[in-house]
Amino acid sequence: MIVDAARHEFAATGYAATSIESVARSAGVSTKTLYRLIPNKAALFEATITNRMDRFVSQVRLKACDGDDIESALREALIACGELILDEDVIALQRTILSESKHFPEMAQTFYQKAIRRTESTLANWLKAQAERGLIAVGEADLAAGMLLGMLVFQPQRAALFGRAAVPGRKELERRASACAALFVKGCAVTT
Repeated sequence: MIVDAARHEFAATGYAATSIESVARSAGVSTKTLYRLIPNKAALFEATITNRMDRFVSQVRLKACDGDDIESALREALIACGELILDEDVIALQRTILSESKHFPEMAQTFYQKAIRRTESTLANWLKAQAERGLIAVGEADLAAGMLLGMLVFQPQRAALFGRAAVPGRKELERRASACAALFVKGCAVTT
């Protein structure tokens, strides 16, 4: 409850305007209880990111390829990535980070390390596991993960960040994930 309330507060009002008191009120707990659990706003911000990322990492692990249909498995992993990156709260949080990072550089650093890098490494680890199973040929999984995420979300994320378009719905995300997975698997086919 606290983490969800904090995520919504940070996204709606920004980092500077969010207070421990407002988060406690939104979560329906006392300020004293919140301080007992989380010592300060920076730790609360980190907790919102870490909580969301932990759920994401578990979801991607569950979508591991257990058969030989690497393209479908990759599509599902990419949908999970897209749902995280293109979430409206995440887009709002990125706007906040971009506008307030000059005054709160630690906020940007936390988001970069705990969200962006962790998303990339989660997908890279997934790709490495599939390569070890002989389903794809990937030399540099970290590089490949970054490229895949760029193909999947770069254009719609930028459009949403700058208010030019709404975040894509599930159908559009599935379409993009399918196209990215097909292109990637074709380019990384194992040759014998």
